[in-house]
Amino acid sequence: MTALREVAVVGAGAAGLHAAEALRRSGYDGRLTLIGAEPEPPYDRPPLSKHVLGGEWQPERLALRGPEALDELRLDLRLGVRAERLDRRERTVLLSDGRAVRCDAVILATGVRPRRLPGADAPRPGAHVLRTLADALALREELRPGVRLLVVGGGLLGAEAAATAVGLGAEVTWLTSTATPLAAVLGTETAALLAGLHREHGVRLHRGAATALLERRGRAAGVRLADGSELAADAVLMAVGSEPATEWLAGSGVPLDDGVVCDAYCAAGPGVWAAGDAASWPDPRTGRHRRVEQRTNASEQAMHAARNLLAGPDGARQAYRPVPYLWTDQYGLRVQVFGRPGGAEHFEVVDGSLAEHRFAAVCVRDGLVSGAVGIASARALRGLRAQVAAHGPWPPEPVRTPEPVGAPEPA
Repeated sequence: MTALREVAVVGAGAAGLHAAEALRRSGYDGRLTLIGAEPEPPYDRPPLSKHVLGGEWQPERLALRGPEALDELRLDLRLGVRAERLDRRERTVLLSDGRAVRCDAVILATGVRPRRLPGADAPRPGAHVLRTLADALALREELRPGVRLLVVGGGLLGAEAAATAVGLGAEVTWLTSTATPLAAVLGTETAALLAGLHREHGVRLHRGAATALLERRGRAAGVRLADGSELAADAVLMAVGSEPATEWLAGSGVPLDDGVVCDAYCAAGPGVWAAGDAASWPDPRTGRHRRVEQRTNASEQAMHAARNLLAGPDGARQAYRPVPYLWTDQYGLRVQVFGRPGGAEHFEVVDGSLAEHRFAAVCVRDGLVSGAVGIASARALRGLRAQVAAHGPWPPEPVRTPEPVGAPEPA
């Protein structure tokens, strides 16, 4: 730890900030550089598709830390510049402003970038993605009563944006490739509940696959579908997934395969660590590498990577074994999820009921607990977290109380 004099954290989102804080809390006292491509200090992204898009929050409320808290970290804060190359031999990160940051170790937390529809690589009016504060504010300008918004993509981002937009009076069509959007994330039962709520609030759900963005007079005007039909719109939100922002690492020697390939300790090679949406590490249950694009994971993995970095190769490093957790807010309901409910063969409500929109349920695959999901039943859901972490059988095996010594034989 004493040999570390300069550490760089690339990515100034939640993962990058939590990595920097964990380094300081764990005793690192050297130079600490935090590099962010956006001009804003670290801010929270989940509210973009809800509170910011809906106009309830001003951008200042997104800040993860105030100026005083950032000052206490004693950061060399580089904002509005991109990392363009990592030179591991020279131990430098080269930036888009032509400068270089020296580092004995680096934590990679560059996150992801949104995918776009074919033909939509160049920016044009009416065509939107939703990843940054600037993206949210640009889309917010389009949303007014009567405007036709087409949301393309059946994930959580598209669902939240559709719910927000219809609440502002927009005429929303939500284009998804599956009959029950969000089933892979929330499980079929909970996803069906939310799909029903979208329809009740006026969202038109349309099943199909978009193949191209339509344009009229230099502006997005809808999409063309795989069957040749078209969906017209005044504005299009492309919520069609994302990809790791790791192209700048090409040729660096850092292993890349759908993200930065790490070991169980979040290390991607000597002096290189990764955390957050762009990090791929071995699932402790399957051994297969996977990425997790979840806000909670970004924070937890970043802190874990920072502590392991300081532990050193011969230190008390610990494998990263999270219990995945996510939440989504739609129509005044907060859905919370532990583990992976998608694909469950058995769904059992243990508290409340779906009809009441207040429940906690366990999801079982191959006889083992794979996830838990709930709405407005936090205590019961927290009780299921241990079952998800244990990945044990359901129903749980009863705890047997040992017979007291010398107990009489039953008659």
